Amino acid sequence: MNIVILDDYQDAVRKLACANKLEDYPAKVYTNTIKGIGQLAVRLKDAEILVLIRERTHITRALIDKLPKLRMISQTGKVGAHVDIAACTERGIVVSEGVGSPVAAAELTWALIMAAARRLPQYISSLKHGVWQQSGLKSSSMPPNFGLGTLLKGKTLGIWGYGKIGQLIAGYGKAFGMRVMVWGSESSRQRAQGDGLLIADSKADFFAQCDVVSLHLRLLDDTRGIVTAQDLASMKPTAMLVNTSRAELLEPDALITALNRGRPGLAAVDVFESEPILQGHALLRLENCICT
Repeated sequence: MNIVILDDYQDAVRKLACANKLEDYPAKVYTNTIKGIGQLAVRLKDAEILVLIRERTHITRALIDKLPKLRMISQTGKVGAHVDIAACTERGIVVSEGVGSPVAAAELTWALIMAAARRLPQYISSLKHGVWQQSGLKSSSMPPNFGLGTLLKGKTLGIWGYGKIGQLIAGYGKAFGMRVMVWGSESSRQRAQGDGLLIADSKADFFAQCDVVSLHLRLLDDTRGIVTAQDLASMKPTAMLVNTSRAELLEPDALITALNRGRPGLAAVDVFESEPILQGHALLRLENCICT
């Protein structure tokens, strides 16, 4: 049974405690990413089981048609639009998905919120370049003293999507003395209301009121581009947007435009429309965007 594991950027799979379960099988782990269907078809020509890490490679009908030996796709985390389920079904290819812990994603999200609020990456970079106590955040589009950083206590934390990760983020926010407001589906809002949290009257109200907006949605056809340029433009110039979910939740280029215009004033993102992100990407050039 030939197993192929794609896009293990950090070469972590072979070092996992469970990796010895693959010892009796011909398993190949790739740490680099290729995008072309022709190249992928060559790489996967003998694959019977394909293991995907997040949505780093799109498994399209055109690619599936070139993989006659493929019998199963195993997805770490939830299956999204990057896998053509209809094509897999027609071919009799089994598609499975995993259920991971929400803790890692929630802790990363909170670390980004803390780092952005205190302008830590900017101060660290400045100090390493010999500049004492300067964040470099002095654009004319920014409010006075924007580079000094800010407290979270007393601010409004907005959570769009009150699932497992969103619930953890809400708990962190409350522990830091923040006012927690939720937006999302009706069921999401009902759960949040049951937990005693504030519910925004509307999406517009949500973006206008919140000092921090954190996105926790799955990428589906009806959530693609759900955060619009108008939503971002309605945020406070002192606010921040945090996205550790999926880049495609935002309209294309909306975040770049919004940050250049100063609404919101900051962003912290761990997801990009194309990964690995290329050196010179517009977000990497923005002083008011933290990218990981």
